[in-house]
Amino acid sequence: VQLQASGGGLVQAGGSLRLSCAASGGTFSRYAMGWFRQAPGKEREFVAAISRSGGILLYADSVQGRFTISRDNAKIAVYLQMNSLKPEDTAVYCCAAVAFSSSYSTSKLEKDYDYWGQGTQVTVSS
Repeated sequence: VQLQASGGGLVQAGGSLRLSCAASGGTFSRYAMGWFRQAPGKEREFVAAISRSGGILLYADSVQGRFTISRDNAKIAVYLQMNSLKPEDTAVYCCAAVAFSSSYSTSKLEKDYDYWGQGTQVTVSS
């Protein structure tokens, strides 16, 4: 499956952005999806994940309550709504996919994901 993230940009602290990840080349409903980010000089870190069914959601502590992950299997896309953005949210955000057999499985672990898309830059100014 091929993944392409979009929707990044420059926003002031306290603002919002909605990232999208479009998938192609596979049966999207087979895949749990995740969002990860990498800030300059730092390792890539987990942001949010969603199960195949959309019923299980996982968030990093740093974004809990501010970010919301969702998916639309009909539109073959996953989204990350980011509210109350902070300068420390500045990073390249990318989406990833993993084919779990269970509709209720997902993962925070980078190593579990098999497919990665190119990232989209999010810059939050103070």
